[in-house]
Amino acid sequence: MRTTAVILAAGQGTRMKSNLPKVLHPLLGRPMMDYVVNVASQVTGSRPVLVIGHEAEAVKQAVGDIADTVLQVPQLGTGHAVQQAEALLRDSADLILVAYADMPLLTVETLQSLIRAQESHAGPLTMLTVIADDPRGFGRVVRSTSGSVAAIVEEVQATPEQLQIRELNLGVYCFSAAWLWENLRRIPLSPKGEYYLTDLVAIAVSQGLPVQALSIQDRREAIGINSRVHLAEAEAVLRQRINQRWMLAGVTLVDPQTTYIEADVTIGQDTVIWPNTILQGRTAIGESCVIGPNTIIRDSGVGNRCEVVSSLVERAVLEDDVDVGPFAHLRKGAHLAQGVHMGNFGEIKNAYLGPGTKIGHFSYIGDATIGQDVNIGAGTITCNYDGEKKSHTEIGAGVFIGSDTMLVAPVKLGDGSRTGAGSVVTKNVAEDTLVVGMPARAIRKLRKRDPS
Repeated sequence: MRTTAVILAAGQGTRMKSNLPKVLHPLLGRPMMDYVVNVASQVTGSRPVLVIGHEAEAVKQAVGDIADTVLQVPQLGTGHAVQQAEALLRDSADLILVAYADMPLLTVETLQSLIRAQESHAGPLTMLTVIADDPRGFGRVVRSTSGSVAAIVEEVQATPEQLQIRELNLGVYCFSAAWLWENLRRIPLSPKGEYYLTDLVAIAVSQGLPVQALSIQDRREAIGINSRVHLAEAEAVLRQRINQRWMLAGVTLVDPQTTYIEADVTIGQDTVIWPNTILQGRTAIGESCVIGPNTIIRDSGVGNRCEVVSSLVERAVLEDDVDVGPFAHLRKGAHLAQGVHMGNFGEIKNAYLGPGTKIGHFSYIGDATIGQDVNIGAGTITCNYDGEKKSHTEIGAGVFIGSDTMLVAPVKLGDGSRTGAGSVVTKNVAEDTLVVGMPARAIRKLRKRDPS
């Protein structure tokens, strides 16, 4: 049967106490609504319809082209929200899956079970419920003496006896589309001037039609986010899921409790992640690496057999067999080719280091291209900014840079050249030439390197 999801994302979320729309608050690097949208897309095989309202343009821009959007103005309740999707979906779906954008822990398996249950059900709808002692503001599921679902009672309207009911309505439904569109208009106006989707249960019962309830097994999926406390609870569950998935895929997490891996990160097998490591954004880690402890890698690519210890890596590329740290900083545009060694307290920005190059410690390399097998002594600085513009430094293959050398860009050092300790290089240096002093001057030619 053709199934399409309608995801409700129009609310303001006042309990978040934030200028950011609730559904855009991030969970492991993604807006919370992305999780529901992605899961709904997987289980239905079609683009969901996102009902937006508060800060509609910001939400629409964030969701991009992974969902269609419809606007709910004014916001007159959940029943009114679903009604906004009717024009898009009336003739294009047999079943309508309804979920909330602030329930990011719902899984593919749960929603698939919900859809299958409705496909085999004679009644007009199947709803998700959970048995729990903490109601978290959910409505109570009232059953008849025969055990069938009779009604949903919202918490604020429940009697003391009804408040003792442990079966809770999660607000996630699968409807027969034809029945849904016909009966949305029959929802009565509440005392608050809104139309509640939950009233469809009572409407179905009044028509003599059965309502099916499917209870979820993992109570954590029922976490809906209405405050930053709930946000932290949901993130803890997502972190556990992601960490477990990587461990089952062959990645060693020495201490999963102190390892933070965002949703879009990828990691190769036999990589070891040490404690207090944070992997963010679209980071890709290769196989057989050692990452951490105390390391942050953000939007970067790391090859195979690399080691990054107690360092910060941002929008950088590390090819295979690179080792970095401790206490190194790779900034945007840093590219370390195969076999590069970068020691402690070094910083690289917008620079390429060729294969086998070594930068031991206490150096800054910015806006530079460095050839193969270069040795960069401690305290080396590329002086790439003159107060008005950035300039480039080029260092050829096999160059040896003495400690405390300053390379005043723009400047080029030819293959096989050397600088003496403390040199200030302000002019280009020819191949196989030694320069020393302040400013650096050529003092002799060097024996030409053996190409082998």
